[in-house]
Amino acid sequence: MIGAVAFGASALTLFSGFGLGTLLLPAFSLFFPVETAIAATAVVHLLNNIFKSTLLFRDAVPRVLIRFGLPAVAAAFLGARVLAALSGQVPLVTWPFGSRAIEVTPVKLTLGCLIALFAAVDLIPVLARLRVSSRYLPLGGLFSGFFGGLSGHQGALRAAFLLPLGLTPAAFAGTQALIATLVDITRLLAYGVLFRSLSSGPAAATPWGAVAFATLCAFGGALLGRWLVRRTTVAPVRRLTGVLLLLVGLGLASGLL
Repeated sequence: MIGAVAFGASALTLFSGFGLGTLLLPAFSLFFPVETAIAATAVVHLLNNIFKSTLLFRDAVPRVLIRFGLPAVAAAFLGARVLAALSGQVPLVTWPFGSRAIEVTPVKLTLGCLIALFAAVDLIPVLARLRVSSRYLPLGGLFSGFFGGLSGHQGALRAAFLLPLGLTPAAFAGTQALIATLVDITRLLAYGVLFRSLSSGPAAATPWGAVAFATLCAFGGALLGRWLVRRTTVAPVRRLTGVLLLLVGLGLASGLL
């Protein structure tokens, strides 16, 4: 199950710019403690972003990397530090979902509403014709990087800012991959305890085999996505990303993700 999710989500994220961590974390959580699942997901996410960057770095747009990526990296460190200060925050709402108790935290509610708003702008025809001026790219980088460090859900917000730029699918995927790699490295360094969390406890409880298998499956999905992304047009990518943004936004705001 973990391998199938990693493969499918990795292929999908090449088009949307997000989705691997969102889908892989629940899969790991079915078999391992949540702390271990978070650490394992972060390792696979980072390694897959590095792999995607080696495949697509030639398609990245330098001006977007500079104007969007650099502010995102700086803000990711700040968001990670804020997360440390907010760990243990009281949920705004708790509601039952099957055997689970779903918690809606202030961070998830804020981020979910922002993502859903951007999705609506892209899916509603009149609003979809609007274009974000490149002068706002640094602001978008600050928002995306900060929430990436704060909650790890930087991909959807980043896609919401980059999608209106009208990049080709290959340029969109390559730019996203490089920015995601830089933000991942920054936030994981700021978290500091990632590898200690993954390595703690008895060896039998450390899912290195699952991490390695998921990483290889994610690499395979990235290769498939690279082949597909060069054979598609901008319009289907925009529609797919808009729908996924809306679903992720609603999932975060409700506490399900």
